Amino acid sequence: MIQKIADNIYSPLGPTTDSNYLAVYKGRSMLRKYDGGMLGVPEPFTASLFDWPAVESAEGCTPFERIAIASIDRALARADVDVRSEGLLFILSTTKGNVGLLGSGHPVAPRVALGAAAQHIASCFGFRRQPLVVSNACISGLSAQLMALRLLEGGYCDTAIVCGADVLSRFIVSGFGSLKALSPVECRPFDIERCGLNLGEAAATIIYRSSSYVGFGNEDEDEAMWVCAGGAVRNDAHHVSAPSPKGEGCYMAIRAAMGDLSADSLAFVNAHGTATLFNDEMESVALARAGLLGVPVNSLKGYYGHTMGAAGVLETILSMRAVDRGNILGTRGFHELGVSNPISVSATNSPTTKQSFLKLLSGFGGGNAAMVFERIEKI
Repeated sequence: MIQKIADNIYSPLGPTTDSNYLAVYKGRSMLRKYDGGMLGVPEPFTASLFDWPAVESAEGCTPFERIAIASIDRALARADVDVRSEGLLFILSTTKGNVGLLGSGHPVAPRVALGAAAQHIASCFGFRRQPLVVSNACISGLSAQLMALRLLEGGYCDTAIVCGADVLSRFIVSGFGSLKALSPVECRPFDIERCGLNLGEAAATIIYRSSSYVGFGNEDEDEAMWVCAGGAVRNDAHHVSAPSPKGEGCYMAIRAAMGDLSADSLAFVNAHGTATLFNDEMESVALARAGLLGVPVNSLKGYYGHTMGAAGVLETILSMRAVDRGNILGTRGFHELGVSNPISVSATNSPTTKQSFLKLLSGFGGGNAAMVFERIEKI
């Protein structure tokens, strides 16, 4: 059995998982309107950004590397892990990494290559094995976790550190802007007045280990552990940037991830929920096709924006913490349903006693990912 032994969320809302959970539970967000000039883009944009002078520094590291290192360091502090072990594998999830260095002529510009950035981060901790990089657009965070689980199950490693991270740059903001996907105001997932997404910066780390290796190894005092009950990635090959109107890829990923699990077992579905017209509609179609209309649905993008390579890791961790606390987190910005299928969007925090949830992500290139996580009692 593969279990989570530690985690961390490092975001503009706070440097720890607990501080982030408390902020979200209280309805806080760091989404703000910024002058486009700060990144060299022609129009203002709304996003959740770090206050960089307040972010701890790491000598010789870029902003992207700094937040990844900060998150990994905090996660490692919560777990009994030998960073020099040959059985330890580091997997980096990111969409663009150091892309802001492109063409800069900066001495560390070669680390615009994702593998070079991952190796630099690994060297800061003394990890001995060559790191792996997962860069699969917006589904990277779940793709990386699935890779970790399969490598652990196959005996390729005994401990896997998965860190998802991204920061904003002119390249990223102008790219989403060119698609007319950005909302000038705070995003409203699944709402009838939604008009696009916001972007966000964050790093999030989750550490997995085979329970047969060293017992539980979790420094948390909780008498339960988190495991993956199923997961899948499917590609609908519909369009380079637009999702399938039939929700085909998302539906296939849900069906494969759920297996024989029933909808009644789920506390909620944590959707991708970007607040774009097409994504939210597509997810509603997929959820309807999968028979999940009666399951509560939430999106966390109204608190963080879309954190790209960090999203799948960050939103998994936060959803785990919510179930630990017996809560379904509300969808910030949602007021009135604006999709064609009557999904049960949770507008406000609500209680739950169920112990599992379904996490969804969708991304450019037709990628769709789904994972089911379950909280089980330790034996």
